[in-house]
Amino acid sequence: MAVLSEIKKTKPDSEIRFWCDRKFFSQAASIIANFDADIKVEKIIAGKFRRYHHVSWLRQLTWLSVVLLNIRDAFFALTGYLESLVKMMLWRPDVVFTKGGYVCLPVGLAARTLNIPLVIHDSDAHPGLTNRILGKWATMIATGAPLEYYNYPLDKARYVGIPVAKEFREFSTDEQLKAKEQWGINPSRPLVVVTGGGLGASRINDAVVLRLDKLLTMCSIVLISGIWQYDEIRSLTPENSENFQLHAFVSKDMASLMGAADIVVARAGATTILELAALAKPTILVPNAKLTGGHQLKNAAVYLKESAVKLVNDEVMVQDPDILVKAIRELLDDPKHSQAMGRKLQSFSRPNAARDVADMIISAYNKA
Repeated sequence: MAVLSEIKKTKPDSEIRFWCDRKFFSQAASIIANFDADIKVEKIIAGKFRRYHHVSWLRQLTWLSVVLLNIRDAFFALTGYLESLVKMMLWRPDVVFTKGGYVCLPVGLAARTLNIPLVIHDSDAHPGLTNRILGKWATMIATGAPLEYYNYPLDKARYVGIPVAKEFREFSTDEQLKAKEQWGINPSRPLVVVTGGGLGASRINDAVVLRLDKLLTMCSIVLISGIWQYDEIRSLTPENSENFQLHAFVSKDMASLMGAADIVVARAGATTILELAALAKPTILVPNAKLTGGHQLKNAAVYLKESAVKLVNDEVMVQDPDILVKAIRELLDDPKHSQAMGRKLQSFSRPNAARDVADMIISAYNKA
């Protein structure tokens, strides 16, 4: 949204369409509608190549269910490629911009086939399979981390950081209190916002639910559970109040909710981390160690190296949810350290990233 906003400023008459996998369609449609109701959101069939960082290749080949799913999804990817070809031939976009998810592979390959300029952005410190493939043919490549973390050709790659919406900025004390009041949160208590991303993170959700009583003695909690586990968690937690709130998904005013927080607990997705950096928030990261290439572990390592975040081990937390409680308590008990950590994280923020990516997309269009 940050990039599209910048494109609209320079090219107000641009026709933009947003394509995504069916799995994320409802969230994407909600977010896009809040940004610009004129942007069409369309589904693309796509397939995911399942690989698990914590398990060897040989062992994965013995998992029949995973092998069969990968074979099935290979056909989905091929179908998505053909679908993208047809859509692009009918619409004929001037530029295609992709962010590296698995839905981007068939779309990017279709753009390559039709000689449509392709601009890609790689948020993670570890390039994913989709971007490693598309990077060979991309017109321009923007990266979220310094170029040393990537193998992209230097003549078309540029380190820009991760675009975040301008609403993600440091809140003053008064603004933070007003944001708490806006969300109906007790302004006299510290607020911890826990989020696992658009689809949620069951391990984080479970740890919070198991230790909710302890947490509520220390702070207010807002838990964004994701849509898949919401009903289950709703049945296990108290009704929303000024001290506890449960939301399945937040499509509007996420910046104000994060700005209201005193501490944020999150997965280690690259964009989420940089949104928190722009807000200068004390942050506890719980990376998903199982994801392909260990990219969340590598994302977290960049910031942990500079003592800009606190880390909680996902596997250990499953066995002992109290380690999450302990991490939150340590930050609440030492405000000076928490604020210093937020400042260190803020140093990674690149406020012009959205403008820089938009310029690359417009430049690709101008050169076509």
